[in-house]
Amino acid sequence: MGPVKGVVLDESVLFSVDDDENSTHLLPAAEKMLFRLQYSNLHVGISYKEGLCSQKGALIQHVAVLYTLQLVKLDVSCPEHALQATSSAWDVIPDTCIFVTSILDAVICRNICSKGWTVVLQGLEHTVSDMSGVTTIHKLQDLLITLSRLNKMALGDSVITVGYVMKWTREKDFLKRGAFPTMPTSNGLTFISIDLDLPLIPQLQTVDVVLHKATDEISSVDEGQMLSISKGVIFSEGMQQLDRCMKHLHYHLIDPLENIIPLLDRDAIQNILQDLDEINNPRSCRIRAPHYLKVSKFDEPDLVEKLNQAQLSLPAIVKPQIACGVSNAHTMAVVFKMEEFAELPVPLPSVIQEYIDHGSIVYKFYVLGERVFYAVRSSTPNAASLLLSSGNKGSSAVIFDSLKSLPVDSTTSLKSDSDEVKLDLDIVTSAAMWMRGKLHLTIFGFDVVLQMKKTKMFPVHNEYYVLKLCIINISSLSEQHVSHDNHQDSTSHGG
Repeated sequence: MGPVKGVVLDESVLFSVDDDENSTHLLPAAEKMLFRLQYSNLHVGISYKEGLCSQKGALIQHVAVLYTLQLVKLDVSCPEHALQATSSAWDVIPDTCIFVTSILDAVICRNICSKGWTVVLQGLEHTVSDMSGVTTIHKLQDLLITLSRLNKMALGDSVITVGYVMKWTREKDFLKRGAFPTMPTSNGLTFISIDLDLPLIPQLQTVDVVLHKATDEISSVDEGQMLSISKGVIFSEGMQQLDRCMKHLHYHLIDPLENIIPLLDRDAIQNILQDLDEINNPRSCRIRAPHYLKVSKFDEPDLVEKLNQAQLSLPAIVKPQIACGVSNAHTMAVVFKMEEFAELPVPLPSVIQEYIDHGSIVYKFYVLGERVFYAVRSSTPNAASLLLSSGNKGSSAVIFDSLKSLPVDSTTSLKSDSDEVKLDLDIVTSAAMWMRGKLHLTIFGFDVVLQMKKTKMFPVHNEYYVLKLCIINISSLSEQHVSHDNHQDSTSHGG
């Protein structure tokens, strides 16, 4: 059998009948599976038999349109003919196609297999030890594991299977962008979702590496503890079990949980970035971290003195120390006057950070191993414009949620360089590699802004990323994903 290129799912594995109301509905597990298969780069069809009730027939038609499925009408006595016609229509050879059903008929299964198709039977009650070309899955969620195993059997070490863990809404966004194809790519990569609610060992046995967005799996953060795996940050039980399994089985987890902990603490990461000056050359553009100060309360009597010692002047941006995992981690403020610190709704402890006028343009950098990419985005206005546009009466402080309502100057024209100063990609790439060494991460992101009328660059935001790109050290595929995601402007550099 070759690598899987086509899948036909029989309606028996997708729908459930409500006996009381005699109505049919799509199973919840089927919804996720069909969505994943829709963006898998595989040919996908749904099979049904003649004589269905009108309600079920209409539902199958609707599902086929919704998930871009080919309708395959089977003759009960010889379904292999319709499947053979389907593989011909897809222009793929039959031994790269599988038929998934929950109805066991030994004769029909053998006939289908005789045409080159592989039959996947759902349900532990099926005994197929004496049937060549037939395999079983316990439930529909196991189908992707079977696809991965079949691809591995067909391609051996020439294919790398990447497992990934993230919340469903985030995964859907990646799937829509074609970032997680099930069918092996030209670079030999194939992707499979890891379900933390299912037994992990069978899933991990089919993958070579696991990417994760562990911050989606933070259960709680103890704000009174130092941030650590064992104390401050508590990950879900599933994420902790995955971490244990990866270490026990010697799999490569990108990135280890303990390595991402500093990125959950804005004070810790700012402290690391203060040493960025190590890479600067007096003869070139300078890159540094913004000046900052950590505070435990806003009414400290010597706050002005501490700000002066930290080389901070107003306006300044105020952020919670904890960067994620709590509901108000993204509540921030731009403060223009000292009196505005009173009753500021930003959670404590906080980080007060230098606000830099940067022409409303931010360069978002993504580091993937030794590869560095960037995209240009609109950003917050310069301080004077922000103050004028805030419209606040009695207080000029600008309060916002950085995930929802970040003040952005939408009139800014996005360019790869500003009118005042050119973006020095060499020094930013050097900074990226410096951070990579300090953080011990494979994938992360950071933002760079150019200070107006000065040749200084400031990384203002450093955050762990599996969101924009999930390809490691595969430059051509990474560039494709960056360009697709960052339609405004995107560029590859380095490595």
